[in-house]
Amino acid sequence: MTSVETEPALSAVDTLVRELATLHPEIEVLRPSPETGPYGHDAATARSANEKLAPGGTAPDGPAVALPADAKQVQALVRTAAAHGVTVVPRGAGSGLSGGASAAANQLVLSTERLNRILEVSPLDEVAVVEPGVINAELNAHLQPHGLFYAPDPASFEISSIGGNIATNAGGLRCAKYGVTRESVLALDVVLADGSLITVGHRSIKGVTGLDLTSLIVGSEGTLGIVVRATVRLRPLPVARRTLSAFFAGTREGTAGLAAITLSPVRPAVIEFFDTPSLENIDDHSGTGLRQRGGALILIEIDGYGIDEQARDLSAALTAVGGHVTVETEEQAALLWELRRNGRGFPEGQWFIGEDIAVPKSQLPRVYEAFPALEARYGVRISAVSHAGDGNLHPVISREIGPDDDPAVPPATLAEAATELVRVALALGGTVTGEHGVGTIKREWAALELSERNLQAQQAIKDALDPEHLLNPGKAF
Repeated sequence: MTSVETEPALSAVDTLVRELATLHPEIEVLRPSPETGPYGHDAATARSANEKLAPGGTAPDGPAVALPADAKQVQALVRTAAAHGVTVVPRGAGSGLSGGASAAANQLVLSTERLNRILEVSPLDEVAVVEPGVINAELNAHLQPHGLFYAPDPASFEISSIGGNIATNAGGLRCAKYGVTRESVLALDVVLADGSLITVGHRSIKGVTGLDLTSLIVGSEGTLGIVVRATVRLRPLPVARRTLSAFFAGTREGTAGLAAITLSPVRPAVIEFFDTPSLENIDDHSGTGLRQRGGALILIEIDGYGIDEQARDLSAALTAVGGHVTVETEEQAALLWELRRNGRGFPEGQWFIGEDIAVPKSQLPRVYEAFPALEARYGVRISAVSHAGDGNLHPVISREIGPDDDPAVPPATLAEAATELVRVALALGGTVTGEHGVGTIKREWAALELSERNLQAQQAIKDALDPEHLLNPGKAF
């Protein structure tokens, strides 16, 4: 007898890719391969993903990737994936910082990068209708000739997509005056796990018919549905903008300046706070001399009418509590804002963890006051830049890698320090994540904040909309 060689059984993903090629050739689908590896992680998980190699030192296969061009193609992909039992990971631009878009080789990544059309701008309604792949900065460039702008501006606004911003309820610098993404989303078209397409919300500013499913979808991290169209609220471009810097002797003195801003009659669009080690980090990374001007910095943008009066009153309030205030030139302001967005460097030769906690803004001084004790207890260094206008801190916890240490094995004390800082935020009435989302990285911390009954209620909503847990499983919950 002669043996008969048989082909190995196809995986569910391979079968799905073949069927999509047959039934939906109009949709580009990429087979799992090392080339699709970048689609398997976001900005938060890229570093660890790049360190993983398959046997023989080669890059492992990434996930299968689908690149739909319209809502009907999204529906077809979801239905076909469900039929094969393949879970779907929605992905925007991959700029997320919580692992919310991470995917395995046995999953299908549904990228929204080709859903990138600005469908409508209505100056009279002050709305725009966009697809989720539109980049935040590109939308605002398109709106400028209309005298309008879209207010949410995460630090990654030049590369992050509107869909990704919606998935995490992204915030950014202008939150102090204009709020987070949720405050600028009026309506959404969403593909659910059964492939159906629904519209939630209203084009009108007011609308209270039914439950507020729009707010439910915003911030749900792709676990409840896939956004294929968004109606977003626009604002008139301010008639003027001005940047003020206020340097203080140190971190503690700077937090007193934050209170002075709140108690003043001025409502800035942006209030960013830099503690002493953050200024040192920016100087080391960018070659600047901020530390020579003081030990802490409040960087402020005011906008709108009465700009001179706003600058006068704010300067007086900050000077009264020890601030050295400068109304910056446009050129210097542009440099300072660029340093805020991109001036910090990753600590070289160190392990580090980045956090995204938020507290009531009155409690910001107490969070900074907690840093020295945590540093002494865990042998770490902590710095934080804050969206101080809404109490959102971005701490970096680091520890130097010694000559005998394995760089791939960070000490347990690093994670313990991060968890303890989360507990500090919660004790002050805060949250484990202000704007980055939970994803995979912060699920254990979320369990510290949310009660068991709260989690059960959230899981019940997930089960109702996605009973087979097809969409982004293992994220957020």
